[in-house]
Amino acid sequence: MPRAISKVAPQWWDYTTLDDAILDDAARLAAEDIEGLSRPGFRVVMYDTLEEFYLAEALEYIAAWRQSSNDNPAGICGPIGPTEQLPLVARLVNELDLDVRNAHFWGMDEWVDEAGSPVPVSHPLSFARADLELCFNRIRPELRMPPEHLHFPTGDLDAYSRSYDQVRCLLMQGGQGEVKHWAFNDPPKREGAYRDEPPPPAEYRGLSTRVTDLHPMTIIQNARTSGGGQVSLVPTKAATVGPVETWKAEKVSIWQAGCHDNPFGMRLTTLMIAKGIPDSSVPMSLLADHPNVQFSFYRPGIGTVAAEMH
Repeated sequence: MPRAISKVAPQWWDYTTLDDAILDDAARLAAEDIEGLSRPGFRVVMYDTLEEFYLAEALEYIAAWRQSSNDNPAGICGPIGPTEQLPLVARLVNELDLDVRNAHFWGMDEWVDEAGSPVPVSHPLSFARADLELCFNRIRPELRMPPEHLHFPTGDLDAYSRSYDQVRCLLMQGGQGEVKHWAFNDPPKREGAYRDEPPPPAEYRGLSTRVTDLHPMTIIQNARTSGGGQVSLVPTKAATVGPVETWKAEKVSIWQAGCHDNPFGMRLTTLMIAKGIPDSSVPMSLLADHPNVQFSFYRPGIGTVAAEMH
C-alpha cells in the first residue's frame, strides 16, 4: 500500500506517514515498558530528578574531556537543546580545576539566513552564541580550550566535517525535536525520487554536514521554545552535522526531559531503535544501526499518551 500523506506538512515526510501499527504500538508503551527496551548497543536510562538528569548530562562533557591529551585529542559534540547542562559544565571545570586546553568541542548546528550565510553570533538565536555565553566564556581563561578547538558548522563545512577524522569524537550528545531529529537532520521533502517513498536508511546515512531546509514542524517548535512563538524570527534553513559525522562518534547520547518532544514522540523513537525499525521519515530511528546509543529520560517528563482536554 502507498505511504500515508503527512497530516502536518503534505509536501514532507514525517512520522505521521508511518504504518498505523507502529504508531499504535508506541502509544501503548508505559514508562516501565520504555525502560525495558534496552538491548545490546542501545541503553535506556531513567532519572527521577531534574538535578540528577542535567548533572549527569554535564558530567558526560567532563568524562570526555578528561580523555583528551596533546598527542591524542578528543572531544564532544553538543546540542543547543537542551541547554541546562551548559552552565553546569563550566562550573564543574572551574571547581575541579580541570585543564581542558587540549580538549575539543563541536557545535551540532547553526542557523542559516535566507541569503545562505550562517547567522552571526550577534543573532538572538545563534547557537554558537549560546554555547559561548552559557558555557565556554564562563570557564576560567587558564583552563579554557583555545578558539580553534571549538568547531561550529559555519563557513567551510568540509573542514568542519574533516575535523571528525582529525580529532576523536567520543560522544555526540543531543536532544530530540518534535519532528524526531537529532541536530537538524530533519525528514526530507516529499518530491522527486522521494515522492512515493522516503530515502532508504542507507542513503540518508550518507548525508554529511550540510545546509538543509527545515521541516515546518521544526520551525514552529523553535519559535515556541526559543522565540516566544515569533515564527518570523526563525530561519527556514540551518547547517547541521550529518549522519556521516554521527557514525564517527563513539557514542550517541540523547537526553529527553519532556521539553522538546512530547510523550508520544519519545516513545516512538525508543521503540523504533529498540526494535530495529529505521525509517528516514523518523530520522532519529536511523540510530537503530549505530553501535552505541543511549537514551536518558527524566522519568516524570515521559508523561502519558491519552486524550486529555484542557
